[in-house]
Amino acid sequence: MDVPETRKRLLRDFIRRVWDNGDASAAADYLAATYSIHHDPGDPWEGQTLDLPGFQERLAVSRAAFPDQRFDIQSLSTSDDTVVMTWLWAGTHLGDIPGFPASGDPVRMSGATAYFFDADNRIGGHWQVTDRLGVVQQLMRAARTG
Repeated sequence: MDVPETRKRLLRDFIRRVWDNGDASAAADYLAATYSIHHDPGDPWEGQTLDLPGFQERLAVSRAAFPDQRFDIQSLSTSDDTVVMTWLWAGTHLGDIPGFPASGDPVRMSGATAYFFDADNRIGGHWQVTDRLGVVQQLMRAARTG
């Protein structure tokens, strides 16, 4: 399998095992020694470089409010050391977020993430844009009707 296809396969597996299934230990199978969040407005870890335990903490905190979250990968494109993934995301608001107690309501968003790979096909970080405002609007509606 050529490098771009290998990276696409690795990214699909990473999303399924780590983000969808919440398998923090599986992150070690995919990540480089450090993982940098280059751009991700609204993410508390934006601009940080994490080691494996730091990434695992980010995963746990990020999934806590939506433990059943799932990414529906829409497309994967490669260029040089990067795989760009467009996606739809859905989860049920089952855990508290500051200012938004768990509502039990479904929440959806979309986004695009550029994942950066090193020469060993390990993921070393990302650059992301997503509709976090839409998520806040959904949470506000749930709070008003709940």
